[in-house]
Amino acid sequence: MKMDRPNIGLIWRSRSGINNVSGQTNNAAHQAKEDPQASNYTPLLGKAEDSFSGTGRLLNQGRINHDGPVTRGATGRWNEQENDGRGRRHQWGQAHERARGSWNVQENESRGRRYQGEQTHERARGSQNVQENKHKGKQYEGGQPQGRAGGLWNEQDDEVRGRRYQDGQGHERVRRPWNEQENEGRGKRYEGGQVQGDARGPRNRQEVESKGRRAWLAGNPRFNQNSAPGGSQLSEQPQQVRKIGYKYLESLLQKDSSEVVITLASSSGLKELLSQTTMKPNFLQLICQVLRKACSSRMDRQSVQQLLGMVKESNFLKICLPQYVSDMVTEAVPAVRHQYPEHIGNIILLLQDLISIFPSSSVQKISLLLTILPASINALRATGVQITEETEKNLNKVQMLVQHLQEKRREGTLRADNYTLMQPQAEGQEETYRTMTIYPTYDELHHDVKPFLRPNIVSGRYESTNIYLDTHFRLLREDFVKPLREGILDLLQSFEDKSLRKRRFDDIRIYFDTRVIAPLCSPSGVVYKVQFDIKPLKFVRWQNSKRLLYGSLVCMSRDHFETCLFATVSERDSAELAKGIVQLSFNAQSRALLAEVQPSDSFLMVETTAYFEAYRHVLEGLQEIQEEDIPFQKYIVECDVEVKEPAYITLDTKYNFEPLMEDTLSDEDTFVDVFKRQNVRVLDPYQWPSLEALGLDESQMQALSLALTKELAIIQGPPGTGKTYVGLKIVRALLTNKDAWQRTDQNSPILVVCYTNHALDQFLEGIYTFQKHGMVRIGGRSSSEVLKKFTLKELRKKSEFRHNLPMHLRRAYLNITCEMKRAEEELHKGAKHLECTTYGVLHERHLEAFIAPQHWNSLMSVLDDDEFYYSTSKHSMILEWLGLGFTAFTQSAAMNIEAENRGGQQEETEEVQEGEAEEELLEILEEADLIQADRMIEDEDLAKPQRRKEEEHRAANELASMLLAMKLENEEEGTVQQQEKSAQWEISSSQRKKMKHKMKVELHKLNAMSELEANAIQDLWQLDLNSRWRLYRLWLQTYQGLIRRKILQHEQQYQTAAERLAELRLQEDLCILKEANVVGMTTTGAAKYRQILQKIEPRIVIVEEAAEVLEAHTITTLSKACQHLILIGDHQQLQPSANVYDLAKNFNLEVSLFERLVKVDFPFVCLKYQHRMRPEIAQLLSPHIYQNLENHPSVLKYENVKGVLSNLFFVEHDFPEQDIQEGKSHQNIHEAQFVVELCKYFLCQDYQPSQITILTTYTGQLFCLRKLMPAKTFAGVKVYVVDKYQGEENDIILLSLVRSNKEERIGFLQIPNRICVALSRAKKGLYCIGNMRMLSKVPLWSKIIHTLREKGNIGRSLTLCCQNHPETMTLVSTAADFSKVPEGGCSHPCEFRLDCGHVCTRACHPYDLQHKKYQCLKPCQKVLCTEGHRCPQLCYEPCGPCMVIVEKMVSKCGHLQMMPCSCPESKFICQEPCQKKLSCGHTCNKSCGQECSTRCPELVTVSLQCGHSQKVRCWMTDEMKYHKPIECMAKCTVKLECGHGCSGSCHSCFGGRFHEQCKSPCKRFLICSHKCQQPCTSECPPCQLDCQNRCVHSRCKKKCGERCSPCAEPCEWRCQHYQCTKLCHEPCNRPRCNVPCTKLLRCGHPCIGFCGEPCPKKCLVCDREEVTQIFFGFEDDEDARFVQLEDCGHVFESQGLDRYMDEDDEAIKLKVCPTCQTPVRKSLRYGTMVKKHLAEIEKVKEKIQGPAWKIVSSRQRLEAALASKSVLRKSLLAKYLVLEDKLNSSDLSIRSTALIENLINFYERIADLTSSLGKIDSKEQKGLKKRLDEIQEWLDKPRLGFTQQELMDLQAEIQRLTYLQDLLSRCKAVSGKITVTVAAKIAKVREILEGTKRFTEKEEAAVKAELKLLKAALPLSGLGITEAERVQIVSAMGHPRGHWFKCKNGHVYVIGDCGGAMERSTCPECHEVIGGMNHTLDSTNSLASEMDGATHAAWSETANNLLNFQDLQRLL
Repeated sequence: MKMDRPNIGLIWRSRSGINNVSGQTNNAAHQAKEDPQASNYTPLLGKAEDSFSGTGRLLNQGRINHDGPVTRGATGRWNEQENDGRGRRHQWGQAHERARGSWNVQENESRGRRYQGEQTHERARGSQNVQENKHKGKQYEGGQPQGRAGGLWNEQDDEVRGRRYQDGQGHERVRRPWNEQENEGRGKRYEGGQVQGDARGPRNRQEVESKGRRAWLAGNPRFNQNSAPGGSQLSEQPQQVRKIGYKYLESLLQKDSSEVVITLASSSGLKELLSQTTMKPNFLQLICQVLRKACSSRMDRQSVQQLLGMVKESNFLKICLPQYVSDMVTEAVPAVRHQYPEHIGNIILLLQDLISIFPSSSVQKISLLLTILPASINALRATGVQITEETEKNLNKVQMLVQHLQEKRREGTLRADNYTLMQPQAEGQEETYRTMTIYPTYDELHHDVKPFLRPNIVSGRYESTNIYLDTHFRLLREDFVKPLREGILDLLQSFEDKSLRKRRFDDIRIYFDTRVIAPLCSPSGVVYKVQFDIKPLKFVRWQNSKRLLYGSLVCMSRDHFETCLFATVSERDSAELAKGIVQLSFNAQSRALLAEVQPSDSFLMVETTAYFEAYRHVLEGLQEIQEEDIPFQKYIVECDVEVKEPAYITLDTKYNFEPLMEDTLSDEDTFVDVFKRQNVRVLDPYQWPSLEALGLDESQMQALSLALTKELAIIQGPPGTGKTYVGLKIVRALLTNKDAWQRTDQNSPILVVCYTNHALDQFLEGIYTFQKHGMVRIGGRSSSEVLKKFTLKELRKKSEFRHNLPMHLRRAYLNITCEMKRAEEELHKGAKHLECTTYGVLHERHLEAFIAPQHWNSLMSVLDDDEFYYSTSKHSMILEWLGLGFTAFTQSAAMNIEAENRGGQQEETEEVQEGEAEEELLEILEEADLIQADRMIEDEDLAKPQRRKEEEHRAANELASMLLAMKLENEEEGTVQQQEKSAQWEISSSQRKKMKHKMKVELHKLNAMSELEANAIQDLWQLDLNSRWRLYRLWLQTYQGLIRRKILQHEQQYQTAAERLAELRLQEDLCILKEANVVGMTTTGAAKYRQILQKIEPRIVIVEEAAEVLEAHTITTLSKACQHLILIGDHQQLQPSANVYDLAKNFNLEVSLFERLVKVDFPFVCLKYQHRMRPEIAQLLSPHIYQNLENHPSVLKYENVKGVLSNLFFVEHDFPEQDIQEGKSHQNIHEAQFVVELCKYFLCQDYQPSQITILTTYTGQLFCLRKLMPAKTFAGVKVYVVDKYQGEENDIILLSLVRSNKEERIGFLQIPNRICVALSRAKKGLYCIGNMRMLSKVPLWSKIIHTLREKGNIGRSLTLCCQNHPETMTLVSTAADFSKVPEGGCSHPCEFRLDCGHVCTRACHPYDLQHKKYQCLKPCQKVLCTEGHRCPQLCYEPCGPCMVIVEKMVSKCGHLQMMPCSCPESKFICQEPCQKKLSCGHTCNKSCGQECSTRCPELVTVSLQCGHSQKVRCWMTDEMKYHKPIECMAKCTVKLECGHGCSGSCHSCFGGRFHEQCKSPCKRFLICSHKCQQPCTSECPPCQLDCQNRCVHSRCKKKCGERCSPCAEPCEWRCQHYQCTKLCHEPCNRPRCNVPCTKLLRCGHPCIGFCGEPCPKKCLVCDREEVTQIFFGFEDDEDARFVQLEDCGHVFESQGLDRYMDEDDEAIKLKVCPTCQTPVRKSLRYGTMVKKHLAEIEKVKEKIQGPAWKIVSSRQRLEAALASKSVLRKSLLAKYLVLEDKLNSSDLSIRSTALIENLINFYERIADLTSSLGKIDSKEQKGLKKRLDEIQEWLDKPRLGFTQQELMDLQAEIQRLTYLQDLLSRCKAVSGKITVTVAAKIAKVREILEGTKRFTEKEEAAVKAELKLLKAALPLSGLGITEAERVQIVSAMGHPRGHWFKCKNGHVYVIGDCGGAMERSTCPECHEVIGGMNHTLDSTNSLASEMDGATHAAWSETANNLLNFQDLQRLL
């Protein structure tokens, strides 16, 4: 390269390798671009194209950047002194983001991702440094940190405007992945690149931590692949894949099977080994041997499954084994042949294992091998090889199993590989339960890892204590993991389902768009307020729903569960849930990941219904407990029935029974008698007091004796037998004689464990009668006032307790609580700010610190306009900008105000009426409440007092009012408040609803603008509304990120303190419990406090309701010190509840320890005297359920139930039930109505509501009952499901059994336990309704019904009898029958005279006989006013003011108006139309009594700038004076190039400059058989509809125009005669089967189709006329057979259809149905033809889309071209990035690359003009910039390609602006020297160039002519030489345009040859760099367009790549 200035000659390089262009066209284009006057040719910048498949995409939030580091704002705080620093800004700040590690710790334990070869940097987080605040108010300058000021929530923040950070740069430190162990054992890695921040949103790239300055970012905030200096490196060597060879496999054969399978399953080389397609026979045989041995390990199920999973998907199974087996036939060596039987046996056993573990997915995989095996075995047998009988048997077994599974698969019942139980072997063991994680693992959630499980042994002993613990641990864990695992796996497969939101999953509940709003403080630590989308759940009744109950486990993820956050529900408020708000407590690992989560991040949340906290505590307890520490192993594990006495009792142990005696000693009793009672040898039954003395019956006495003398006692208490009474006797005896069992070294309380809170309260209240102190209650919230003082919460409050605590505990408590309080104050403050940001739109004054300076100036620029200022300054500018403000909504509001007002009034009236009609329903203590009450330990009760909640709500509202410009809720108060006062009519209620809805939708969107895109924006008001909201979300996320980081430190402090406090509380609680004599706990409480129980070591444990408690729960309550266990319960009532039915039934999880011991004949006592039910009711239980249940005399004295003839009655019916809750529950409306009416009847008999309980067997019926029970009538009546009423009783029970259906399914009503509970709750009266005929099919019900019939207590009708008229009887069988007894008596009238003189109008009623509560309903008729108007109220109602409408005169205006009689005329608003004139002259449209409007809504005609006339609102004419744009809606009349008329308007077509695309439909058929959906084009683009191609296996999910992936499954076309062996997409290799089908249709007639094909749905008998209608001509033949096309369902005669389908058409298209023209895509019979046509279509698609190499080549060429567009990158960065994104798209085609190429060229021209704005006068820049923005707006529209019309419009406008820019540049160059004549010519040219119509060729010619004349008068050069000298120099050098360049300082030089720089040199004048290398100009140099007018360099992509129309046609 010659560097002699000014000539630099460069070597010429051919361009042919880069692009093929038509030189003539492009040269002309170049010439016109370089010199607007040089040619009459209008340049065509873009290639002519009619349609392309690519569309524009939104700019991604994060990108990969090949050029520069990740940058974001340097951080800092502000102080109060910065409030006035509005002009200071942070510029050019850079901070490298840290690499974010994986989210889920557990996920990483099995996957092992690594960060390799990366460098990451993180900013130094200064906000947590205490010393920061010493240097407040200082700035960062030149990268030096100079302190930050603190204080985010300062009242003076509103005035803060910003300060500048200059050149501040901070490198971020590297953060390791979340867990050091994450990186172990994972296969995925990040290699060769640098991870610098996540791509979730801009908040991580602009972390502005100062509200007192504004951040202005320059640089490139995208991911950088080049590491920045100063970072540390995370590097790990990739794991070497160890190859598996012959010797290695031989060595494995010598090892234990467990070791083999574990080794292979974890080997990285196994997959590679099995992927081989060829193997030597001996190696393959060895592999089979090793696999056989591995699979023999039944203990390592997970490893076996993983191993076989690899085998299933391998070439080893698909290719090698079939080849090996088929080659056996040709084996010539006899010795080798005789070895085959052993290897065949191994292969068959391997297949057997595959089928057993993968019954669904392996069937097709092994089908080929299974087909070959029998043939090879027969061939070997024929050559004399002996095949063992066992091998034959195993092969036959596998064949039958596969045949069965194939049948099931065809039926559609085999969909998944459900796990099967693999029985364990004694020699090995699965992964020890002690090391298993409690939470679900990644593999469990993604890979369906099936667990190893043993059933609970209920018929014998356990092998060992270890197996016993292992069994219960795995069963209990699986009980909560399985629903979550299967639910998430199901969900992962459904993500593509469009109806996902409507879908219901069996195992989980899904919550969409879940966001973590803000952290909150609770006593247990930091919890989080979480919001979810409530729309899919609008029908959920949260009061009774089991959703999101306290303690339920949820899993949240935003990446398809690759990473998971686990949390439990910490507080449940049904009112908040109805708004989509719940509080969650995250586990420790998940909390660490929440640091970067913001309210704008959207998660998917799934819930499993299990009470996870109870599971967690028990599972941890099982893991921690040592085998030797479990007491009573002799009985519990070994099931020994020889029970010893408690260890603390000896033969000499004496008990005092005196306190247990119910009789008192008389005077005659001697001292000796007293001594005997107090000194009883407890082991000597003869010394015990009598039954009568102890107040016990015989069985109760036996129970007491057993309990006190055996170390493990079981007492069964049938309903009403007094098991609680006996239990209290036992406790009293033990407490009285505690010296016998109490330890001497420390106090040991008796531990009482109950399943429910109610049972615990009952038991402890009983203990309280004889033990007034020394008791502690731990459980759910107690309803007992007596027990309140014994809760841990209350005991801690006692002053003596706190005083007696050790000093170190007291100090620690004080320090921790103070620390928590401080942290809570700061956290609460920040959290409320964070939460408020989700309530509405933030006011701009709070966002100013996060808005770039030019954006702020642009946003506020409209305030310069006085008129606009008047309408916006009263509220918020940001509302106007976001389309939510005054002007945006009032323009449309005025147009429909009257109609809306009328409609609004009507709506309000309807709402009022609806509100009045709604009645408050009965508050049922619903199942959700009951479950929650049992779950929640009282100490955990986090619910805040209502008063505090209200205060917080009020404070939040005040804060929101300060922060927000508009609130989502209560928008009437908070939305644009000020302008509503002055112009209330302007925004109607419907308008406000629209505003609220729009804001809500936008705030919930996720996409925010990236910082790079934002930085490229200059004028905010030019953005479309969507882009404005995206930019707002960027600002909002930055603001939220700042607050989130601010409070993170306080979160961590509070959480740490709370955890310390929890430990401290345990120490305190231990002190309390050690002093107690009795500790009462629910099973939940016992699980939570298990660690304390191990410390206090209770020697005696009594478990009430023991038969309802899971065995694992019971075991974890026992400590090593336990010497005495008493189980009280009844296994014939309710059993423990398990989540998973399969585990409950098939693994015996629902069998309690109580029941298990009873079943193995362990000694127990059953109580036999019941004290509850009257004999008629008790006879239902005995002898049918309890053999020896007898009645106590007390139950014989009950009075009869009033109002009915019988105390016990079962009402029969056959009304059907209804399924609800997706079929999971049932309701029976007939029963519900009957029971409610019967309940109302009993209430009329003067029974108290508390004496009546309604029971039902299903939750669904509970809902139904509630709807029928208004609180006004039924308050106090209890309504329960049966399961929640065990242990309860009431006088009258009304029981609804619900089930009644044709299928005679009765569900769990057949379970004896539930029948027992349901029938044993009533004391005096039991009334049941149900389908007794159906129930009688169950043996137990049959016996009960037989007993009822014998006694006459069952029938179709219940007999009622009137108390006032006993002789009157009424039969009722339905709810309607109760109308005969409307008031509970009979149908006689009452006729009682009331005090008011009226007569009682009621029918006979047995209640309120003196009518003290009666309200007279007759009219009042009292006179109300002087006019004589009478009261219209009822007699009992108070009289109000007179509301009769009368005419009065309004004194203010004199109008006569109709108004209420009592209303003063002075307060009435006159409704006459207002007659006043507004300032514009129009009449006011308000009413007379209203204030006149300020804006006139009358329509007037105005002339617009475009020349059209249009009607607008009168007030808008004032705005036109201030040049406010009004959209012209005049229809465009231009005829487009395609010949159709333009469908746009004057406004949408930019005054005719750019027309809208033609919207005339194309209607041509595409090759795929769809109609073209695009508007008219010369060439149709690829089809954009969903692909319709499908087969029996799957459906193509791509767009129709894209290439389909061929189905690789085996072909399913088979029948008993033929079978296709090809793959699904290949042409079939079998003929059509013409054997008639032998199946019968539903109608019973024979099928008319063929064997192996879908049966036609038409019948030759039933549909004869339709079937035999002549079409092909053979339809009426006797032997005619028919085929039904699956795509459309039409039936045709087979012979004719065969010929039609076999005809070979010349056109490439699918065959269509001869009748309806539906394409035939799916057909077994014609599959070969369909596949042939589809293959031809795929070839066409490939040709249209273009070969992959060509697309790659075009992509690379365009990427290089785009990278060279420095002006485009600099001037239009956002567009540059969009183009970059388009090129990175995965679905590029030849068409889309052509579109992108045109866009590059167009945007480059616009960028050139934009960069040249500086050459023209500043006053002229705004106009030209506006025109350029309009071009960009038009270019940004989504399109598949440019039509010829669009190209012509675009090129004409760009050419016009090029001329205009040139003219304005020349005017600026000679400013002040223009003569009058020249000025006139300039004005003439400008009039054309600034016109609003299209720039025509005629106008262009005139402009060029004028410019040529003006050229001499307006020289362009600014080179310091004259124009003539410049022309001479350029002419002398002789180079074409684009060879002139200038250095950094503007010194001009020239490059010769091709014009591309090949050398780098120095400028002779300033010694700066000139030139460049490899045809690339140095970045500091630029084109000297002022020398030759060139717009691009001679060697540049613009010059090389401008293609004309001929190029495009050739390309296509």
